[in-house]
Amino acid sequence: MLGKLKEAYYRTYQTVMKGTASLLPFPIPGLLTGTGSVKQLAENINVRGLRHVLLVTDKDLMALDLPGGFLKTLAERDIAYTVFDRVQPNPTVENIEDGIRSYRASGCDCIVAFGGGSPMDCAKIIGARLGNPFLSVRRMEGLFRVVLPIPPFFCVPTTAGTGSECTVVAVITDAQSHRKFVITDLKLVPKIAVLDPELMAGLPPAITAATGMDALTHAVEAYIGRSGDTFTDSNAERAVRLIFGNLETCYGDGADLEARYQMALASYCAGAAFTRAYIGYVHAIAHNMGGLYGVPHGLANAIILPHVLRFCRVEAQPKLAALARLVDLGEPGDSDEVLASRFIEAIDQMNERMQIPTTIAQLQASDIPLIARRALDEAHPDYPVPRIMTLRQCEELITALLPPRVDADKTMWT
Repeated sequence: MLGKLKEAYYRTYQTVMKGTASLLPFPIPGLLTGTGSVKQLAENINVRGLRHVLLVTDKDLMALDLPGGFLKTLAERDIAYTVFDRVQPNPTVENIEDGIRSYRASGCDCIVAFGGGSPMDCAKIIGARLGNPFLSVRRMEGLFRVVLPIPPFFCVPTTAGTGSECTVVAVITDAQSHRKFVITDLKLVPKIAVLDPELMAGLPPAITAATGMDALTHAVEAYIGRSGDTFTDSNAERAVRLIFGNLETCYGDGADLEARYQMALASYCAGAAFTRAYIGYVHAIAHNMGGLYGVPHGLANAIILPHVLRFCRVEAQPKLAALARLVDLGEPGDSDEVLASRFIEAIDQMNERMQIPTTIAQLQASDIPLIARRALDEAHPDYPVPRIMTLRQCEELITALLPPRVDADKTMWT
């Protein structure tokens, strides 16, 4: 009886939130797109009268001099910049405070995130803290707790995966509790996002695969959830079609700029879908794999996605079948049941071809109860999933992700 009451509460809450979301003025960033488009960003910053940029990135990108062209265009317009390149793979609260000190010490007046999901999340929360110095990072966890606007903010993604360049979401790690949590607010959407495939051409195959599957997870979870609408469904469908058509091309030939551009668009569309329709259990479990073990988020999503889809296949069957038809996986007379299974199998096969493992190498059996509890605490009641998962079901699903006891797969991921 208690389970039925809980489920009724979750569904009522999700229905109310869906209605509320339909009334919210979700910002849409201006887009600079195409090869070399990052060179246009400095002029867009200049016309806003901004004079000192905090560039939030990581040391790997600086070592590759990937931001070099952008920094040169800033200098040509007499715009000063300070580089904060200490972003960690899973940014922490302490990481945010370091960035705030750099911004204030240099007298910056705007922020540019340059990189993958970690720099973009880090930059968003640096901005949120700067605009709201009376709020700690932990106080902003949850929905719409960023009270005042953030400084002018721009995003230059260098991976096609997170979609953070158009979302209201930022993810942060609490290093003390080894827990990831989410900050969601309309104020976190950047003024401008740059989709420049040249910046993605050098991504290694493993990162290309993981980030691409991250984008696929965003699109699929938004599409099969219960809070979608015409806008989110059309963006999710476009993302899935582009990912199936281009991800493995990028994986095999990173220098294919047209395929890279299509994947950048796919990531953006997937972000536009999930920022309104939300996500599901794949992300809830993956966030906790990242918080506890530091597992890269896209990799965790790729591994977990087929398991969650099989868990909710019956409830999500019409939507999964529609995606199968969209990417030409079925025959004209195939039933929804057959098509839904084929779509899940296609994800398995894509993972296999890109050498993505089937288990989480770091996962420890003793941690499963904690991971499951934290995942459901994150998901309930917010995530409008097709099928509600119990704690026992979540533990069983995570157990299936345990690596073999001996001779775990030695791939590029281990």
